Amino acid sequence: MAHFILADLQELTRYAFASLIYQQEDNTISMAYDKVRIIELLKQDGHSIVILDYTIFDFNDVEQLLIVCERFPLSMWIIASEDLTIPFMHQLIYVGHNISIVFKDSPLNTVKEALDDSLHGNRYICQRAMEMLLEQQQKEEAPGVLTATEVEILKAIAQGRTTKEIASERFSSIHTVNTHRKNIFRKLGVNTAHEAVKYAFRAGLVDPSEFYI
Repeated sequence: MAHFILADLQELTRYAFASLIYQQEDNTISMAYDKVRIIELLKQDGHSIVILDYTIFDFNDVEQLLIVCERFPLSMWIIASEDLTIPFMHQLIYVGHNISIVFKDSPLNTVKEALDDSLHGNRYICQRAMEMLLEQQQKEEAPGVLTATEVEILKAIAQGRTTKEIASERFSSIHTVNTHRKNIFRKLGVNTAHEAVKYAFRAGLVDPSEFYI
């Protein structure tokens, strides 16, 4: 048996969640229409599962939400909203150990999985949220993973210049250029110059029309 706190101001979604929750007869539900009521209910049962539409509730910011989540560490939270920002989800995932994320337009099976995982004390992050976070991470890392010097050396490699030629053009030692090459390969997770240049083309660091592999 589990106690759920429905903190959603939309009647239709409250009804939908209640229908899913009551599929297991032992479950109970309490309604909350502001954060004060959520806290009151959690004081009565700290093991409750809170289903919250954050975007239309009265939490001032994500920090305030996380404080309440941490105050009741045995509770589980399902953030179910129509639209969540990437920075918001990022904070929830990396700080809130007891917080799950789904979107209101998620497939029914996704919502059921979130409810089931919460019942077993596990967090659940829906596929759409994970894809949004991964896409953002790739956008941030692809152009910025290399330093300016490393990008210039990678461009020179793409132009077919040897280590000796690159060192001469940059008034550097061969050892220094080799060190940069090793760092480039390590950061890109590749083992050869061919792979490094292919990565640079995909990431938009160099223009394929100007260089060759």
